[in-house]
Amino acid sequence: MTKLLLSLHVVAAILAIGPVAVAASMFPAVLRRTASVPGPSGSAPVPAPSCAPSDDRMPTLRLLHRICRVYTAVGATVPVFGFAVASALGVLGSPWLIASITLTFIAAALLWVLILPAQEAALEGSGPAGGASRLAMLTGLFNLLWTLVTVLMIVRPGSTTSA
Repeated sequence: MTKLLLSLHVVAAILAIGPVAVAASMFPAVLRRTASVPGPSGSAPVPAPSCAPSDDRMPTLRLLHRICRVYTAVGATVPVFGFAVASALGVLGSPWLIASITLTFIAAALLWVLILPAQEAALEGSGPAGGASRLAMLTGLFNLLWTLVTVLMIVRPGSTTSA
């Protein structure tokens, strides 16, 4: 049963967190391109007069935001399976697991409280002028946190697997 739970946990992490990480990372770059308009005959793009994204890339931004929203909801299964695996293995009190849970909570809060609302604000055109840069930084931090969680899950200080 532990192997099944572990498999479900890993598959859920790959299929749920991976798309959020990729879509959230792509959003600021597409937003930057939509927030500028082509310059006169071959010159560099100039910033658009408003913060609202231009219409030609709005479907892409909406799709990326929807991927983030939907897979965030699906991603809730990852810690559920994780707790089941940790309980089955008897490691719920392990420091590496507590650190991993803390980092997961911080990453989830970052996504729910800052990244998704910032994407929504950008879609509505009400985001700040430097919104794409701030969003890129937040997304990078989100991905860094998930990278640390992944490393902790693999290395597991004190593990007997010798991996």
